[in-house]
Amino acid sequence: METLFTKIIKGDIPSYKVAEDAFCFAFLDINPNTKGHVLCVPKLAVDKLFDLPEEHYHHLMSFSRKIALAMRSVLPCNRIALSVIGLEVPHAHVHLIPIETMGDANFQNKTTVSTEEMKTLAAQLAQAVDQLA
Repeated sequence: METLFTKIIKGDIPSYKVAEDAFCFAFLDINPNTKGHVLCVPKLAVDKLFDLPEEHYHHLMSFSRKIALAMRSVLPCNRIALSVIGLEVPHAHVHLIPIETMGDANFQNKTTVSTEEMKTLAAQLAQAVDQLA
């Protein structure tokens, strides 16, 4: 199934890539709740998270943890929230959101981040991920 996320993974749609491995792809959300909001997406295009094969599910969670640890080292925040909703795009994905309060994880609240800030953040996060490897 071709989704917005498969097009991003293939490079048909540009993104602010943070990390990639054989199974997963992480990039900055272009409509973020907070600065540094990252989406972790399995390369296998499955609509619902729990429909992923178990190996892919566990890998996505492990990959998401690694990204969250990198985020914590780069972004000043109280916590990295993890949310799985899955209604916006029919492709399983994990939201990692730097938060100070519960309101930061509310998908009704959005922030604007400039293109330059997005590029800088993606590079900083990518470097932090590489340092964890």
